[in-house]
Amino acid sequence: MSAQDAAPASTTTPKPAPRGESGKAVAKFVAQRVAGLLATLFVASLVVFGSLYLAPGNPLTFLTHGRSMTPDAITQLKAQYHLDDPLWMQYLRWLGGVLHGDFGTSIIYNQPVGALLETRMQSTLLLVVMAAVMVLVFGLAIGVFAGLKPGFLSRSVMAVATATMAVPTFVAAVILILVFAVNLGWFPVFGAGSPGLDAVYHMVLPALGLALASVAFVARLSQAAIRQELSSDHVQTAISRGLARRFIVRRHVIRNAAMPVLTVAGLTIAGLIAGSVVVEQVFQLGGFGQFLVSSVQQKDFPVVQAICMVYVASFIVLNTVIDLLYSLLDPRVSLGRTAS
Repeated sequence: MSAQDAAPASTTTPKPAPRGESGKAVAKFVAQRVAGLLATLFVASLVVFGSLYLAPGNPLTFLTHGRSMTPDAITQLKAQYHLDDPLWMQYLRWLGGVLHGDFGTSIIYNQPVGALLETRMQSTLLLVVMAAVMVLVFGLAIGVFAGLKPGFLSRSVMAVATATMAVPTFVAAVILILVFAVNLGWFPVFGAGSPGLDAVYHMVLPALGLALASVAFVARLSQAAIRQELSSDHVQTAISRGLARRFIVRRHVIRNAAMPVLTVAGLTIAGLIAGSVVVEQVFQLGGFGQFLVSSVQQKDFPVVQAICMVYVASFIVLNTVIDLLYSLLDPRVSLGRTAS
C-alpha cells in the first residue's frame, strides 16, 4: 500500500462559522446600514436647506413678503436670520439646531417651530398608524384568501382591488366623504376630534382613504406570493407525501410568502407618510400635512423646512429599519453572503 493510499481522506464538509464571527458579521451589517442611513439623512438635509435658495427670489423676499422696508429694518432682519453669513455657515448653524430639536422661529406665528409641530403631531401620527393597521389587516387577509381559495369570488375581489389601486387618494377621500359622511351620516366630515376615542372615530374615514390603494396593492402582492409558493417544488412534494393541507399552508406556504410580502408592505406603509399630506388637507385634520400646505402658501420657510425634514427623516428611518429586520430575519439576503 502506498503512502498516498494510507493517508486519511480529507473531509469536504464545511465547518459552521464560529459564533463570534457570526456576531461580527451582524454587527458589520448593521453598522453599514446605519452609516447609509446617516449619509442619506445628511444629503436630505442639504436638499431641504438648499431648497430655500433654489426657489425664485431670495430668502429676504420670503421674510419681507415683498414689502418695502427701511435699510435699518433690512439690516436687523439679515442679522436676525444670519443672512450675511456664508451659506455653509448658515447650513451648519441650521443643522446644529435641528440636531438639538431647534427648527428656528416661525415667520408667521413668531413662535418656535418645534412647539408648533408638537401640537400637530398627534393627528398625523394617529392617521398614519390607523392607515398602516388597515393596510396590514385587510391587505393580507384579502390576499391570503384570494391566493388559497381560487375561484369566482377571489377573482372578483382581486378585480375590485385592481380597480381601487387606480383611484387617486384625494378622489377616494372625496368619495368617502360623500357616501359615509354626507349621505349616510355615519362619520364626521371634517376635523380631528377631541383626544381619545373621539379622535379615533374622526380618523376612520381619513385613514381608510389613505390606506385604500395600499390595501389593494398588498392584497395583490400577497395573492401572487401565495400562489407562487403553492406551485413550488417543495410544496408539491409535501402534497404528494399526503401531508395535511393545513400543515402545508401554515408551515411552508404562509411562512415563505410572508417575508417578501411584509417587506413590501412595510415600504408601502412608509409611503403613507407622504400621502397623509393630501388626506389631511381634504379632511382638515390640522396635522403636519395641512400645516405644510398652509406654510407653503404663506411662505413660512422655517416651518416648511422643518416639516419636510421630519417627513424625509421618518421615511428614511422606517425604510432602514425594514431593511434591517428583513435581512436579520432572513440571513440569506445579505448576512449569508457576508458570513460565507
